[in-house]
Amino acid sequence: MTFQDFNFNEHLTEGITSMGYTTPTPIQGMAIPIILDGKDIIACAQTGTGKTAAFLLPVLEQIGRTKKNHTSTLILTPTRELAQQIDQQVEGLAYFTGISSIAVFGGGDGHVYEQQRRGIQNNVNIIIATPGRLIAHLTSGVLKLNQINHLILDEADRMLDMGFQDDIMRIISYLPKERQTLLFSATMPGRIRNLAKSVLKNPEQINIALSQPAVGIDQQIYRLHDQQKTPLLQHLLKDGNFVSTIIFASRKEIVKALYKELKGIQLKAEAFHSDLEQKEREEILLKFKNRQLPIIIGTDALSRGIDVEGIDLVINYDVPGDAEDYIHRIGRTARAATTGTAITFVNHRDERRLKGIEELIDKKITQHPLPEHLTSIAEVKHEPKPNQNRGNRNKKRVWKK
Repeated sequence: MTFQDFNFNEHLTEGITSMGYTTPTPIQGMAIPIILDGKDIIACAQTGTGKTAAFLLPVLEQIGRTKKNHTSTLILTPTRELAQQIDQQVEGLAYFTGISSIAVFGGGDGHVYEQQRRGIQNNVNIIIATPGRLIAHLTSGVLKLNQINHLILDEADRMLDMGFQDDIMRIISYLPKERQTLLFSATMPGRIRNLAKSVLKNPEQINIALSQPAVGIDQQIYRLHDQQKTPLLQHLLKDGNFVSTIIFASRKEIVKALYKELKGIQLKAEAFHSDLEQKEREEILLKFKNRQLPIIIGTDALSRGIDVEGIDLVINYDVPGDAEDYIHRIGRTARAATTGTAITFVNHRDERRLKGIEELIDKKITQHPLPEHLTSIAEVKHEPKPNQNRGNRNKKRVWKK
């Protein structure tokens, strides 16, 4: 199968060719015909499977057929970075069609808000938005969604994880009941299926199995205490020969603390988190993509919000809570048939999570020994010995590696 088989109009076909697309991915081959038929879809497909083009191409074709000069498509995404990436992809694919789009997201200054407002008033064909900022435009009265033909919920599981369910339902209340709704999610827990039942009509279901990590990824683990994590991180970054590194932590507070630690030893790194201004976040990503910044530190939001080739090291400072998030994280390396290294720090509380990861990827991850100079660092536990009396309960106990 090629993209010629879908009989897209010549202007869209020209955009597809200019973007270098030739053969549809499995999700594209399955989803595009269904969407062109006007049916609703619930699709389980992870980042990197080509799902964005799977919903953009048929929607662009339908807009081109009807020549609508109003906002006919709304795409909801969890993060501003993803909204911008989708907007850039629309710009590339629709370059020869005259179809317009705008990314609507929070952050930035009043100029950004005003720019979004003007784009909305000019009746762009496609709005790609994060839920919170879209509601701000809705409540201001500037945005009308009564002519929406297509609603797309991208990375729906992540939006629910971030607490956007009420916002999503509020936005949907502004939409026409007669519309096409497409729901894409990397995972399909019960609450996603409940959401699908409430907003989709007789949807077709597509399930692209979660792919295994690329064979080019050298997966490693270090078993260690919490107090050994930062010294090991510093050792790996200073002694390793890595050009481009992403460090994943569980919370933005840890991201900020790690940034200070690495800055203290003169390593060029930046922390990527929600407390930054939008302009700062964009500058960090641009420097990282352009190889001007060798190290970036972030949370799981970054694992689905960045698409950069040539990353040669991913470090999981904290084991992700979800085994599938592990695949998303380490999938940032070894892209486009390259190789890369993924290192995960595992403490005694993470053993169950590690087991879940190994069951999902169907392999044991190679354990590496700690560098000798780190083995003497022990974690202090405030736990009583089994036979201690009441008076000795606060005595410190040292667990040695």
